[in-house]
Amino acid sequence: MEDAIEQPPASQPYRVLARKYRPQTFDDLIGQDAMVRTLSNAFETGRIHQAYMLTGVRGVGKTTTARILARGLNYEPAEGGGKPTIHMPVLGRHCQAIIDSRHIDVMELDAASHNGVENIREITDGVRYAPVSARFKVLIMDEVHMVTTNAFNALLKTLEEPPPHVKFVFATTEIRKVPITILSRCQRFDLRRVDSGLLARHLAAICEKEGVAIDAEALAMIARAAEGSVRDSLSLLDQAIAHGGGSIDAESVRAMLGLADRSRVIDLFEAVMRGDAAAALDELRDQYDQGADPAVVLSELAEFTHFVTRVKISPAAAKDASATEIERTRASDLAQKLSMRALTRQWQMLLKGIPETQTAARPLAAADMVLARLCYAADLPSPDELIRQLSDGRGVPARNAAPAPSAPPAAPRAQLITSSSQPRPAFQAEPAAPAVPVRALASFPEIVGLAMEKRDLPLKLALERFVRLVAFADGRLDVALEPGSPQGLVNDLSRKLSDWTSRRWLVVISSEKGAPTLREQAEARQAAVLTGVRADPLVRAAMERFPGAEIVDVRDNGPVAVQALPPAPDDEADDADDGHIYSADDL
Repeated sequence: MEDAIEQPPASQPYRVLARKYRPQTFDDLIGQDAMVRTLSNAFETGRIHQAYMLTGVRGVGKTTTARILARGLNYEPAEGGGKPTIHMPVLGRHCQAIIDSRHIDVMELDAASHNGVENIREITDGVRYAPVSARFKVLIMDEVHMVTTNAFNALLKTLEEPPPHVKFVFATTEIRKVPITILSRCQRFDLRRVDSGLLARHLAAICEKEGVAIDAEALAMIARAAEGSVRDSLSLLDQAIAHGGGSIDAESVRAMLGLADRSRVIDLFEAVMRGDAAAALDELRDQYDQGADPAVVLSELAEFTHFVTRVKISPAAAKDASATEIERTRASDLAQKLSMRALTRQWQMLLKGIPETQTAARPLAAADMVLARLCYAADLPSPDELIRQLSDGRGVPARNAAPAPSAPPAAPRAQLITSSSQPRPAFQAEPAAPAVPVRALASFPEIVGLAMEKRDLPLKLALERFVRLVAFADGRLDVALEPGSPQGLVNDLSRKLSDWTSRRWLVVISSEKGAPTLREQAEARQAAVLTGVRADPLVRAAMERFPGAEIVDVRDNGPVAVQALPPAPDDEADDADDGHIYSADDL
């Protein structure tokens, strides 16, 4: 027989990094120390639960942990023996089959396609039989929240009292959709998002094994984009390696992800904070022309706003390993100069603007409008500054309007300025507010007029309706209050008079009755005028000529007029005079 011709080994298909570097032991898991410690102690003491529930966001290792758990439950050295353990230095008799998802006693089910009562009945019937070769029969069900309510009810009895050779491991991303009756029968582990710094170090180790050169800034970008998901980070790293041709730098990752340059995002942040709309829109347009997504630019702007806020609250946050050196330096500088009010206002406006940009038909135009709103709000007065302006009688100054000589608008508390010789912005301190001149008041009506001048209408109306003047002196006011007067009226009046006149005023509530209120005085004067008008012979003649007519004051400070009502039925000859208003001069 001729010797068989030796065939060259078939080339192995490429395995993506997420599968090639999938953890196989608990020591390989990153960022889940609490779960590993709990399982280690449970296995060492023999307190192994009958069912486990693993929950967390996508890509943190739920299914991988379930397989490692199944391997630890069935770990058996090659020479035999052994017991459940999390320490597996070498592959055991069942390990490779479990890793490859082909072990007969470890069943992996997708709950999306096995979510009915019939599927659960097959599971409950199968778990009654002893395992074929392993120590435990392990059932792994992924995305268990998709199981129907009736199917969950069919599983309850078996889950609560399973055979001693059966262990359940469930995984889900929607823990709130799992019935509480199922959760109460499981030992729950919440797998955490992996910290960006730890994830960046993990990616760096993989790049070293793959022989790929990558810089720290590119690693930080990929770790941030993964948002704590190890699988997402490995998928992005795989894409970056293909994009960069074996060498990864920040520019290639930025182009791949459609991100903006972080230093340019900070420049955009500074332009927005100083209210320079033209510079902000130009910067956004330049980044858009270079391939940046407008929604991503706004998201990066929001992320840097959050970073600056964290640094302002806790300076230790500036040591975040996922941030670049330029981010840490400039964020620390900006945190000292920006107010918390400005940062939180920008954050809230960006939260509303990002979804608008993502769903807009023209994302760039939507992002432009978001930046325009941010720049417009940058130099708006704060609530305390607005109250101070209203209290000073200046009102709210019109935007970009020239200030009146007698009432200049208040300067911003802090203004961000830049120059060509200064790479980062500085803040200009607020100048001292001009002193309010001392003002003398000679009567109670002047106080009411001053409230009107300051546009404090609630105080003016309260003074007219509820205050009876008892005594008036320079800097002292004795009054009596009508029932129903606003609470704190006296203290409010004393404080505002002191602010408006630049001198101390004492307002005292007197036990005396005092003079009538200004409204009562005005009503008395009106009644006297009407009485005098009615006494006029011509008016009396008009009233007799037109029965039912009423006297109405139709002009401010003008003569009182007589308004004729419809005539009596017997006044047919005078129908042409219906509704005419006659003054005393007409008669």
